[in-house]
Amino acid sequence: MEHSRFLSSIREQCEALRTAARAAGPDAPVPTCPKWTVSRLVGHLGRVHSRVRKAVADPSGREVEPDRPPEDWAALLTWFDQQRASLVETLADPATPAWLPFARYPATAGSWARRQAHEAAIHRLDAEHALAGSADASAVPSLVFDSGFAADGIDELITRVLPTTGRWREGTVTGTVVLHAADAGQTWTVRVAPGEPPRLEHGGGLDADTTIAGTADAVYRRVWRRPSHAVVTGNAQLLEPLAGP
Repeated sequence: MEHSRFLSSIREQCEALRTAARAAGPDAPVPTCPKWTVSRLVGHLGRVHSRVRKAVADPSGREVEPDRPPEDWAALLTWFDQQRASLVETLADPATPAWLPFARYPATAGSWARRQAHEAAIHRLDAEHALAGSADASAVPSLVFDSGFAADGIDELITRVLPTTGRWREGTVTGTVVLHAADAGQTWTVRVAPGEPPRLEHGGGLDADTTIAGTADAVYRRVWRRPSHAVVTGNAQLLEPLAGP
């Protein structure tokens, strides 16, 4: 995906999140993020935006403590708007050096734009579930992520985020997982073993110990541990090292 599309996605997903958050109200629970309220969700994403801005401002990584969001709801929404606008402006040039905690990502603003596009999309989904008051996969039928964007989100998680987060260290079983996004025409084969980073191959058949199959939208939601209509077959333990943080 082009850099400009990631920036557009940040704007669009954040605006949609804000709309859903306002409609749900600050104290509404977020079913997809246990113990979170809508106010905490908005504050969390705003804090992430402030952290990314500082990571670009100081590529050494010394000044990446996020700002503290206001407690008042109206002030929080205004602050969130400011953080979003500043973030998009900061990420305008994809070649700008930046600090990132993800070792497999190039240390540039372009990498942050991709990461933040998907961060905003997944948390927009959280806000929609909060508005619906349900964690059921059918609770927000009007929201379907574009297949190209969703497939990019699957790839970003598998190739960039998970190898760095270290969640794979929690794995206890060995096997092969296939992720198949039918409408995007993409398949990922991931080999999992205890104490080893996942080994990825693009492509492959559906003969695996575990398979996640469905639309790109459904698989995207499933790997990020959100309600999904993706079909999972095989040994579910193999999915633990591959779940989004």
